[in-house]
Amino acid sequence: MGNTIVLNQTKQVKEFLQKVVNAISHYLNETTLSQMLEEQAGDRAYYEALLSDLRRLVVYCEEGLEACRIVLQEEPFRKAAAEMTLYKIYHSCIAEFFTPKHDLWYEDSRSAYTGRNSIKFRQSVPVSLEQLLRSLESDFQAMREELEFYETDYRTKMIQSQ
Repeated sequence: MGNTIVLNQTKQVKEFLQKVVNAISHYLNETTLSQMLEEQAGDRAYYEALLSDLRRLVVYCEEGLEACRIVLQEEPFRKAAAEMTLYKIYHSCIAEFFTPKHDLWYEDSRSAYTGRNSIKFRQSVPVSLEQLLRSLESDFQAMREELEFYETDYRTKMIQSQ
């Protein structure tokens, strides 16, 4: 893949991650566990775990965002470093969104074919949280499609180097 393509993808991922960090950080800064329970009565432990998974996701996205900034600041542009960064972002950020650590939500792949949102929660959640994830889902799906290449490309390079 040419330097220009990788450079443009890195810029695109940086913008995407900035949007994600802003949205999730805003939610986490403005929402308390008590507010969630007031908005939608539910399992307190489940809500705590949801907030924990959101904090984990935002940390991964912040780290990916910082890595993109560093790669984009380097002169000359280092294609290999950018590809490794995009590979790591695919595994930490994108994978964490679709399969969170505590398995509190999941991706219903059949929904993608119907045009509906594919994120399903194991229990009822406040509308505000559901809206947050729904607002980010299409961008995460688009980034997953953009970055899938790095998953297979990296594995191929690792096998060939052995």
